[in-house]
Amino acid sequence: MNKKDLKEFLDQKVLEYNNPKFIESDPVQIPHLFTLKEDIEIAGFLAATIAWGNRKMIINNSHKMMELMGNSPFDFVMNHKQHHLDSFNGFVHRTFNHIDFTYFIKALNHIYKNYNGLENVFQQNATSNSLQPAIHHFKKIFFEINHPIRTTKHISDPLKGSAAKRINMYLRWMIREDKNGVDFGLWKSISPSVLSCPLDVHSGNVARKLGILTRKQNDAKALAELDTALRKMDANDPVKYDFALFGLGVFEKF
Repeated sequence: MNKKDLKEFLDQKVLEYNNPKFIESDPVQIPHLFTLKEDIEIAGFLAATIAWGNRKMIINNSHKMMELMGNSPFDFVMNHKQHHLDSFNGFVHRTFNHIDFTYFIKALNHIYKNYNGLENVFQQNATSNSLQPAIHHFKKIFFEINHPIRTTKHISDPLKGSAAKRINMYLRWMIREDKNGVDFGLWKSISPSVLSCPLDVHSGNVARKLGILTRKQNDAKALAELDTALRKMDANDPVKYDFALFGLGVFEKF
């Protein structure tokens, strides 16, 4: 496939998958339960954090998290009492457990009280061509209050070699302007042009088969290579191709 044919093929796959039907089987359905900006941000962040493994389990456990917060994530983060956090005991999704969940609530409270919210933290540390340094700074802020060491593994750091798939997916949800009802485009202060593709085993394998990724590991260097290729196809909205790569990998076993 030449470059023109490849772009046409992927553009067609974007149209096929970037629509409301995608929501039915994807964790992005969790923030779609809400209308308040802060509820959407927090619900999305928590759902994205546990988005690895079986997709049905991810969605079920994300719903449990919302229920444990009284289905009012922002109000819970800002106004919870200790006994509300005690109800998290027994919550577990793979290696993310009640200890981690409890700390995440405290860290989010700290960010909304002292940094004017999640969008502001990422916006202040974004560069003109990447959000990966902003993710690194976000992790530092997220863990600047007293925290369990075990919990730090649940936020990836691109500057330490991670592709940071889950947090890049979250940023796609919040920033990308989507006319089709999947991504929210809530964070107007950050351009979708600086987003990075959520690189995982599915999107990575498809990208390699299509010849737009050569690096074998799904790490920060592979992400930079894939970003470069996708930005050549659409400089303003490169991560729309996540729908094509993911859809081809998961739904079509490409």
